[in-house]
Amino acid sequence: MRWDAQKLTEGPALVPLKGLVRTVRTPEFDGVTFHEVLCKSALNRVPKNSSMPFEWTINPTRGCLHQCVYCLSPDTLVLMADGRQKPIRDIDVGDRVVGTRPDGTYRRYVETTVLAAWRTRKRAYRTTLRDGTEIVASGDHRFLTARGWKHVAPLPRSQGQRAYLTTGNSLMGFGLGMAAVNYARPRGGSVYRRGYLAGMVRGDGMLLDKTYVRKESGKPYRVTHFRLALADGEALLRSRQYLEQEGVSTFLRPYAVGTAARRPMDALVTSKRSDYTTICRAITWPERPTDEWQRGFLAGVFDAEGSYSGGVLRISNSDHEILSHIGSALDALGLPNVREPANTSGVASVRVTGGRSVHRRFFHQVGPAITRKLGILGSAVKTSADLGVVKIEDLGTEAQMVDITTGTRDFIANGVVSHNCFARKTHEYLDFDAGADFDSQIVVKTNVAEVLRAELARPTWAREHVALGTNSDPYMRAEGRYQLMPGIIEALTEARTPFSILTKGPLLRRDLPLLVRAAEHVNVDVGVSLAFLDPDLQQRVEPGTPKPAARLGLIRALADAGLAPTVMAMPVLPWLTDSTEHLDALMAAVAEAGGAWVTVGALHLRPGAREWFLAWLGREYPELVPKYQVLYGRGSYASGEYREWLAGRVRRLRRQHGFVERGTERRPGAPGERREGRPRGEQPSGRWALRSDPAEGTAGPRARDVTDLGLQPTLF
Repeated sequence: MRWDAQKLTEGPALVPLKGLVRTVRTPEFDGVTFHEVLCKSALNRVPKNSSMPFEWTINPTRGCLHQCVYCLSPDTLVLMADGRQKPIRDIDVGDRVVGTRPDGTYRRYVETTVLAAWRTRKRAYRTTLRDGTEIVASGDHRFLTARGWKHVAPLPRSQGQRAYLTTGNSLMGFGLGMAAVNYARPRGGSVYRRGYLAGMVRGDGMLLDKTYVRKESGKPYRVTHFRLALADGEALLRSRQYLEQEGVSTFLRPYAVGTAARRPMDALVTSKRSDYTTICRAITWPERPTDEWQRGFLAGVFDAEGSYSGGVLRISNSDHEILSHIGSALDALGLPNVREPANTSGVASVRVTGGRSVHRRFFHQVGPAITRKLGILGSAVKTSADLGVVKIEDLGTEAQMVDITTGTRDFIANGVVSHNCFARKTHEYLDFDAGADFDSQIVVKTNVAEVLRAELARPTWAREHVALGTNSDPYMRAEGRYQLMPGIIEALTEARTPFSILTKGPLLRRDLPLLVRAAEHVNVDVGVSLAFLDPDLQQRVEPGTPKPAARLGLIRALADAGLAPTVMAMPVLPWLTDSTEHLDALMAAVAEAGGAWVTVGALHLRPGAREWFLAWLGREYPELVPKYQVLYGRGSYASGEYREWLAGRVRRLRRQHGFVERGTERRPGAPGERREGRPRGEQPSGRWALRSDPAEGTAGPRARDVTDLGLQPTLF
């Protein structure tokens, strides 16, 4: 690689970058700037809830030349973990929001943490859905549709193809209708406040103003009293604040002791006659209630008498006047509802109909105080609203955009499931903009080996396994210039720390002598992906990746060095690469090259990849499209019957080519007999191998493939 004509520059964007040594631009990376820094840490701990089969990683560089930027308008509403909506411009790192996670055949709403938040400017597109929901986003942003992840806009014709939204798509989630457009005013204005107090006090308060006669003297006396007793402190606190704003001071007192079946309750009380008069004035029914009063009233009466359980939202009361006002308020806000008959105690209910989409609109528009009643976590992602795409408009201008990164790699934006980029946090913590800078400003930790040595020398280091290649390929082109990996390998070896490397490229061969020496002292695992032998088919499916011959050469070099490489023959393409002839030739080639084990798995049509692959299949092999549609249905995995059939074929071929069992040596004289060094038939500890091999029939919805684990995707 030529690095002549490289240019050293400084600029305003670099001022906050800590540890900056110099900035390099080179003709080989047009439009990209490398920032050489002195880092303070090298080891990165993987989050405890991660599915990764390791706990520590090392990333010699930060940033990526190929990632997309996913951005939304600052006004876009994000669903928080407490069930409320918040504009994305107000989201902070550490906030708890709602994401999704696959669970069997469903996705479920789960709580996740915001890991990064950043701003950038991108060309704006507006997507309008049939329920009225509108979302302004960049063309690179992706949303989950009934047919998988899709970008807002296609790539320019000269740049290739990708799955993108059309009017035939329907988004997943619940939508917000026009409520998302009309996210409005801050809660707590005087009109909303009095509506809330009307709903709360009439629903659950006690107002007493009565004259009694003393038995002893026969003289009359007057009792004035207000009490509001609740088990939920959030509603009690809001009520107290609203009363104070009306000029009413209350005392907070214990009201009921908690039991195994009932929560403790506190009460707001006052016995001042002036307070009684003020409260009565505040909760008077207005002659012409405004929408803002209706919102406040519904929030108050829901906090007092409402429930949301099992997907049913209802507000109950025995007072027909209150029930009538509830129905009228819901009608005024466009929220469908029905009046249910009274039970034997005379209590009737108004039920909000329309499913989750209407329920979330109710919570968003009304703004109740009690968090526990707003829950969505754990429920399945099911779409009840009509979220079909009506149109996608190029607004013709760049606009301020905001995006966040979450632990689940997605979040709920304006009521629909929205994708984000998982790796951008690695840029923001270095004080870079995690938006545009992530794609063009690459940070290189030039002292990573020295820092790593210091960290590994600490008495607390337990010599746990360290993985390289989880964020970006450690042997990307820039490694030819910076040569960071030799120092990293030597540091891990000296500290007797086991490690694994995942890479596609042949540059790793440069460090084979170091890896051999390391393997004499610690366990060293290397994973190589090879699913095709036909170079034409491989380049059509995996454009731009090393060809099969180069990967076989890498496998052979690793095996000759005694490093027992694991080969991932994934994915197997039904009717294209699943024949006995193809798999036999592939395993023969791997065995001859010296692969220690082959992990085989059928094609996994993840959302987003599914559309791209089926479009490619329609162009290249149109006769196979109906077969794939039957084999995969609407899911990501091939049918269980197919996986079991493939598993049987793979087992036979493994035995035939000497891949007898994991952890056992090859039978003597098998193809690929180890030339020298340690027994080549040993199955390495398998940090890059699947714990449940899909070819053994276990790659159902709960199994994870390499890309599911967040490792470098070789395919799709």
